[in-house]
Amino acid sequence: MDLTIHWTFLPHTDPDASLAFYRDALGFEVRNDVGYDAMRWITLGPAGQPGTAIVLEPPAADPTVTDDERRTVTEMMAKGNYAHITFATSDLDAVFAKIEATGADVVQEPADQPYGVRDCAFRDPAGNLIRINQLG
Repeated sequence: MDLTIHWTFLPHTDPDASLAFYRDALGFEVRNDVGYDAMRWITLGPAGQPGTAIVLEPPAADPTVTDDERRTVTEMMAKGNYAHITFATSDLDAVFAKIEATGADVVQEPADQPYGVRDCAFRDPAGNLIRINQLG
């Protein structure tokens, strides 16, 4: 079977703040920016990897989501425990320093984990947990 991860969705609460984080702090390129009524979907991805993308979307934009579910999602985002993603790099310390210098919300500085991974973590402006693993 030949499968790759093509894209995933992360919620945003402030599209301009999230766009600045992913574009300016992480260095992702903007591939699409679509608005509909008061909502906005922004597709970004790492430069040189056109087959991989993140779509930043309004939280609980699905019309089948109830008001109670939407409220729960919003509360979980505010607590920072709703969504997360893990990236990887060959130079964790350099990437951490670059992102930290932008004023990003640091959750964890680079550290060796007991389960064999060296990683660091940030929160994006919507509260999504962004982990970055050292490759190799």
